[in-house]
Amino acid sequence: MPRTTPDDRPTTPRRPHLPLRPLWLCRVCAAPWPCPVARLTLRQEYAHDCVGLSVYLCAVLHEAVADLYRLNPHDGPDPAALFTRFVGWARPRHLR
Repeated sequence: MPRTTPDDRPTTPRRPHLPLRPLWLCRVCAAPWPCPVARLTLRQEYAHDCVGLSVYLCAVLHEAVADLYRLNPHDGPDPAALFTRFVGWARPRHLR
């Protein structure tokens, strides 16, 4: 059954912005994952558990480093850039 808006117009279901591995690009918008929509979604999902969000993002970062290094072992991924991309954005505002 399709979703409807308050005025009963059908809407299309939204696709989750998940990573396409091993490239770590968003499956929906092709931006580097986590894309802005994925970041918003993760912030909502972990709204009351900032430590849990950090642990999850660190685990994902670990997987991404392994995948990206396998794709390009000679140049390798930039650790600082990957940390900022995966974990740095999730810090509470008062710690930035």
